[in-house]
Amino acid sequence: MQRIFALVALMIAAVPSMAQVKYNVSGTYTANGRTVYLLDQLTEKAIDSTVVADGKFSFTGSAAQDALLAVQAKTRKWQTQFFNDGTPVIVNINDSTLKGSPLNERLTKLFVEMDLPRRKMHQKTANMTEADIMAHQDELVDEMNNVITAELAFANKVFKEERNSLIPVAFSGYYFLDQGVEEYDALVKEGVVFAAHPYLKYTRDEVEALLKPKDSPKNDFIGQQYTDLEMADPDGKMHKISELVGEGKYVLVDFWASWCGPCKAEMPNVLEAYNKYHAKGFEVVGVSFDNKKDSWVKAVAQLNMPWLQISDLKGFECAAAPIYKIDAIPDNILIDPQGKIIDRALRGKGLHLKLEQLLGK
Repeated sequence: MQRIFALVALMIAAVPSMAQVKYNVSGTYTANGRTVYLLDQLTEKAIDSTVVADGKFSFTGSAAQDALLAVQAKTRKWQTQFFNDGTPVIVNINDSTLKGSPLNERLTKLFVEMDLPRRKMHQKTANMTEADIMAHQDELVDEMNNVITAELAFANKVFKEERNSLIPVAFSGYYFLDQGVEEYDALVKEGVVFAAHPYLKYTRDEVEALLKPKDSPKNDFIGQQYTDLEMADPDGKMHKISELVGEGKYVLVDFWASWCGPCKAEMPNVLEAYNKYHAKGFEVVGVSFDNKKDSWVKAVAQLNMPWLQISDLKGFECAAAPIYKIDAIPDNILIDPQGKIIDRALRGKGLHLKLEQLLGK
């Protein structure tokens, strides 16, 4: 009986605290009659709503302590996020600013800084016609790539500089998308201040589902023999993946494009892995989903990629797309020396951990 009581006590102690803390949210918005929502970022659901009257709105209620909440007006794209730390917050929806605890004011300042390039682009395209967008397609794609790359870099900076607060939790989706979901385990092991926050685990799982959906037909390739591809390099010479497979080598076939911001953001990580493991038998083949040769060649030079690059310059009509069921990039497959595909969609630290497992430190 004493053992049972001890076990029950242990189980109760192991349950994370879900203390409820009162929230007091008020604010201003110029759109009278518009509905404003209070969102729980963990559940992606509204926990409260109200209608703007005389340019003002307010919420009161309770939510989990330190829950990541957000205020957003109906039909408006931008949110203002804050942690439910018990300190009242005042939100200006017009410019997404907030007054509250030092933690939440710092969080808002960082989000406003990160969002600035995307807001500028949104303003630029808001009144453009479809014809205008098509006429400036290349320019807009390049600009959007730069925005995405800047956002990922900003999240990395936040994780580096704000480790002693909860703030990185709000940027975790960007961080795991860039660094790989394996970073979650490293953060937990390190025991950073925010490691136990449920939203961190939530975004880790969301990014993993995005990059490696469990029910995706892409996963069917793992454990199967690879299918060879033959395309031209930038000089027009034909090459096959099979030129590198075998002889004790592990080959990463990297599907990317010069117009893909996340692809370009990931490339320094691939280059780091290549430089570290190439002498041990790690090879890379870049398969570009570009349409324009000049853009492809320019990106290869800018990103300093020393490995073989091939492309048929057909975009998503690329020969690789139907063979490996590629509907989004970046993507990749890792082929072992026997020609078997042993992993897919390796990014960030995940790529390094896999190569360390196969080839040693």
